[in-house]
Amino acid sequence: MRIMRQILVLGMMASLSLTVNHVANAQESGAAAVTIPLSFAKTIDARKAHNGDFVTAHTMQAVTLADGTQLPKGAVVRGHITEVRAFSFDPTPYAKQQPSILAIHFDEVITPGGPKKINASVRALADRFAADEARSPHYQDDSDHVGMMELIGGGSFNPLEKRIVSGDEDTIGYNRKGGVYARLLAADYRGKYAQARCDGSGGEQSVAIFSPMACGVYGFDGTYMPENGSLNSSGTFRLEARHHDVRIAERSAALLELNSASVQNGEVVPRAADVSGR
Repeated sequence: MRIMRQILVLGMMASLSLTVNHVANAQESGAAAVTIPLSFAKTIDARKAHNGDFVTAHTMQAVTLADGTQLPKGAVVRGHITEVRAFSFDPTPYAKQQPSILAIHFDEVITPGGPKKINASVRALADRFAADEARSPHYQDDSDHVGMMELIGGGSFNPLEKRIVSGDEDTIGYNRKGGVYARLLAADYRGKYAQARCDGSGGEQSVAIFSPMACGVYGFDGTYMPENGSLNSSGTFRLEARHHDVRIAERSAALLELNSASVQNGEVVPRAADVSGR
């Protein structure tokens, strides 16, 4: 009986160990996000756009997809408009104005081996002015010939140094040969008409001009993002404006976060734990 009990206990311990390892591995795989920083190639104006119009953007720096595919800087990212409405003022007394709408779904990335389908949410979106500010160094005075790079969402770095720091001087990313890379940090986007939750990630990702804390909309005065494409992995982000047309100018930038762990053979492979709670 004693021997049988020992065998039973050992069996239970082995089973528990396998279960713990399985959960740990699942959590680790679910925690790794894949981000794609991109710049819009052309202006998209809700006044002029139509449903089904193509949207083209380019990667801002090198990106590695979950299946190991390498996207070089300048790789094409394609999408299409799923909904659009220009702003029209309603003069009726006490009328609730209907917002202008622009909804976009990014469909594929063009890799060296051909197009691959993607399903992505927009973690952060910056208008042209905010993006251009982050693209250029900021000089303290005439004697400063290097300047500092200020990331969208917080954080800065000296272009000649590797370490990227927060306002508290904590290391939040690294300036490498291929661009800026960081582990995503959890953050919240809270606006008057919209809010979202951006989850953290354990894996180092390509962020370019964005901070690892970047979440929501930057610039775009009067424009907000009620849907970022993560809910039910829809992959469609939606912008609204209550007093003017929604407009994404050329050179505006976005930080996409894939709603799937990998992209293989042109098909999206869902990940075990999807983004939620945004």
